[in-house]
Amino acid sequence: MESTPTRARRPLAIALGIALLWPTVGMAQDSGQITAEDRARMQQLLQELQSLKQDYAQEVRRLRELDMQIQALQSRVAGVAPATAPRDAPQMAAQPVAPAPVSSTPSTSSPLPANTAAAPAPRGDDGYASTAEDAQRAQEAESRSVADVKQQSTALFNRRLTLENGISYNRYDRKQVTLNGFLALDAIFLGNIAIENVESDTVNYNFAARWGVSPRLSLNLDVPYIARKTVYQKGGAGGAAAAIAQEETDGNGLGDISASANWKLFGERGPWPETVLNVGVTAPTGREPYGIPWRVLERDSDNFIRFAVPEEQPTGNGLWQATVGLSAVKTTDPAILFGNIGYVRSFANDFADLDNNPDTTNPGRVQLGDAFYFGAGVAFAFNERTSLSISFSDRLNARARTRYEGADWVKLIGSDANAATMSLGVTHAMTPNATFVGVLGIGLTPDAPDFNLTVKVPYSL
Repeated sequence: MESTPTRARRPLAIALGIALLWPTVGMAQDSGQITAEDRARMQQLLQELQSLKQDYAQEVRRLRELDMQIQALQSRVAGVAPATAPRDAPQMAAQPVAPAPVSSTPSTSSPLPANTAAAPAPRGDDGYASTAEDAQRAQEAESRSVADVKQQSTALFNRRLTLENGISYNRYDRKQVTLNGFLALDAIFLGNIAIENVESDTVNYNFAARWGVSPRLSLNLDVPYIARKTVYQKGGAGGAAAAIAQEETDGNGLGDISASANWKLFGERGPWPETVLNVGVTAPTGREPYGIPWRVLERDSDNFIRFAVPEEQPTGNGLWQATVGLSAVKTTDPAILFGNIGYVRSFANDFADLDNNPDTTNPGRVQLGDAFYFGAGVAFAFNERTSLSISFSDRLNARARTRYEGADWVKLIGSDANAATMSLGVTHAMTPNATFVGVLGIGLTPDAPDFNLTVKVPYSL
């Protein structure tokens, strides 16, 4: 059996033979010496060329089918379902290449009949890929927006190394009214009214490295740097309801570094989404909030502290934490569904001082409450480069506990939290290696930030 390159060269060889033979036939016709053998040879070559062109058309159809099947398999292996491959494959196979008609009496105005030219090779812009490079480029173009969404919601395993620079801004504003007195005649309040307001602005720069070790395993490292400014306001200073005291503190430094790993449990297949197991650990590399001295701004006559603020802001929680969770992504053209659920365990730690009073030192142990988080969302891929997403996330924190040296555990009232956020995000592929990611989060509960704005630029090497 002839190899594919040999069969591909035969139409060209036959066409060349006809081109060389045709001037001889023309000269013989002018001299009246055309023989039956020449005519028979010409007809034989034309018939053989027509047969090879029909075979070539069949090979082109087979190449189309194989190209689409290869793209589908590559997408399945990479965990990305192509948006158009399964639907376009039957249509490509059903469109045969119409062979050019063969004329038995070639024209003498041209040395080579038009129908004897070999059919042109298929090109990448004809609706299918003619080479492996074209198929790869088409597959990457179709799945880029899907891959960017997956990278933000779960993990991406087919990129060897991705460096990500991100910056986020959080705004937190919380007001609290304190009444110290009693209600007379069910209508008149007698006593002091104190209004407390805490306004916090936090800027977090995060550098992340994500390494796709294998088609099922990826490793991540996140290194944050935090700058925080907090303004404390207290109404009723000095016992006067109209007097307001204000103090501002700030702090910056390295945050808590986290390392994590993602393991693909199941790939996306049929109605089942791609499911990824996430495990991670967070190290207490930031400045812990325990034992930071407070500046006392107001005391009562009995030395009771009425208004005090910390001298600097913390950048971490001071405890080791472990995280385990599940993430899922399902592509349904043109939407991409995603969700996650997880559990965070904090490990107790001892500190040299838990008291914020600068005049005393009380060592003890701190146990933060465990946390549960979950979220879900949907993204819409407008094209191969841009997608828009909307999601909801919630984090539930149990109460923290403290135990001073030689005492029992005490739960801290008000340390539990329910932080729910609604987020709007957009991803846009700026270059083949760089992606722009923007997310706006809106707090839905008092424990969540009023709003959060995040900008990230992952760059794949």
